[in-house]
Amino acid sequence: MTHLACVEIEPQTPATASVIWLHGLGADGHDFEPIVPELRLPPELAVRFIFPHAPSIPVTINGGMVMPAWFDIRGMDLDTAVDEQDILDSAAATRALIEREVERGIQTERIVLAGFSQGGAVVLNTALSHPEKLAGLLVLSSFFAAQGALTTHPANRDIPIQVFHGTQDPMAPEVLGQQTVAALKELGYQPAYKTYPMPHAVCPEEIADISSWLQSILKH
Repeated sequence: MTHLACVEIEPQTPATASVIWLHGLGADGHDFEPIVPELRLPPELAVRFIFPHAPSIPVTINGGMVMPAWFDIRGMDLDTAVDEQDILDSAAATRALIEREVERGIQTERIVLAGFSQGGAVVLNTALSHPEKLAGLLVLSSFFAAQGALTTHPANRDIPIQVFHGTQDPMAPEVLGQQTVAALKELGYQPAYKTYPMPHAVCPEEIADISSWLQSILKH
């Protein structure tokens, strides 16, 4: 089976856990590669990081310019202007990476899905619909898109969900983070939410919190 091209960072010892981390619009798999050493995860966690590259497609909101994107955005209202089929296709491509990790000996309960901005919208759909229990879901500066196309699966009813957002974000305003948390709670999930005084980016305090969260869900 053909998989998305990825940047992969292996731990010092054979991997026993994996983090599949999707980038945002216009970026690529190298975008979050520098974060791995900054997380300072204990070597014994043996986490493999996988940063897939989105395909390049025309993006309507950017004048039809072709760029790496997980889905098309047709307008400013992110609730209604996203291409649901694109999200489902990207979720399927992410699911194929989960299956590849299982083939490489990683249990699904040791696989974390993470995503920034557009990537966060994709992993929300992927994790909540996945038919096998996952370790956790990390949503960074993102939004809950294509909710109408989402079919949740009980396998991840209790998945740990952490949502982080910047209060000074001009690209994905913080209200989208609040709406994501509210929608998740309405669906019966229990997301944790924290904000930082930052724009559409990550900051050192957030990186430290990501590290703590990953260690908490992968320590056992």
